[in-house]
Amino acid sequence: MHAPRTDWAETIPPNEEAELLELAEIIRSIQRRHSRKAGPGRGLHRKSHTGARAELRTRGDLPAPYRVGIFATAGTYNTYVRFSNGSPRHQPDKVGDVRGVALKIVGVPGKKLIPGMEDARTQDLLLIKTPTTPFRDAKEFVRIVQVADNPLLLLPNLLRVGLGRALQILRAVAASMKQPVTSMATLRYWSAAPIRWGDHAARVSLIPAAADPPHAPGLREDLLARLRVGPVTFTLSAQLYVDPQRTPIEDGSADWSEADSPFVPVADLIVPQQDITSEQGRRVEQFLERVSFDPWHAPVEFRPLGNLMRARGHAYRLSAIERAAAPEPDGSETFA
Repeated sequence: MHAPRTDWAETIPPNEEAELLELAEIIRSIQRRHSRKAGPGRGLHRKSHTGARAELRTRGDLPAPYRVGIFATAGTYNTYVRFSNGSPRHQPDKVGDVRGVALKIVGVPGKKLIPGMEDARTQDLLLIKTPTTPFRDAKEFVRIVQVADNPLLLLPNLLRVGLGRALQILRAVAASMKQPVTSMATLRYWSAAPIRWGDHAARVSLIPAAADPPHAPGLREDLLARLRVGPVTFTLSAQLYVDPQRTPIEDGSADWSEADSPFVPVADLIVPQQDITSEQGRRVEQFLERVSFDPWHAPVEFRPLGNLMRARGHAYRLSAIERAAAPEPDGSETFA
């Protein structure tokens, strides 16, 4: 284990902004194509397993480096949670996919990052079922997404990424997709890319409390069955940057070993017992399909870091504009 350090740094090439905007437009073109067929939807993570009301309970008495923003003191925050597949299209759950969870924490004070939304009261955390991505940067990610969506683009995108590197990525993607998932409630999730944590940099993880077999066949059906009889809970933990070699900021494919920097619990996520199929439950789900989840919905002290995160800043906003996403919630929402 190594002591956390605050000398992390981003490395931003001079031409990156234009490249990231170009890549975001590629994701939007994929979004448009699927929306013409299936109706408005997200550019990625289009298929939701469920959206639900939740609470985030921050813990008190954390070690000093972790006491930042809402995690500085104990408190309870209304939260919305959305479990989803990563694909830009709806497809059966038996097909290998990136599984993810998005949190929207409501009632968060402080200046926010997105221009024009500085006074928003939300903070989003987006996580996937693997601690890393197969992609070092956004260019690799978007080119492989293009290939997965349209195999006719295989050769030109292999050349753009480089044949050897592309094959390495495709093998890693295939291995990840083969891992069976029978319940979204028993998966562990990671941010995979870092965010600021005050003066530090961090990755976050949601660690499930449940490890029991599925309550029903199908990922959505299992979540609905669990929530009918009791809460679904996770522990939110943070892992701090220690040095450029062990905890790199820019490389999305590099893991941060827990032997070098352990995850420290900072909060508990409780998705309480509820009937998602009730009239109120359906209204919550419909609401969460209209809002946007974006790691850049965050206070300045939790700014996303690294090339993949900077790319998401452009791609998620274009996706939200494309589907006319709803304004950020402020806690006054009622679903009766």
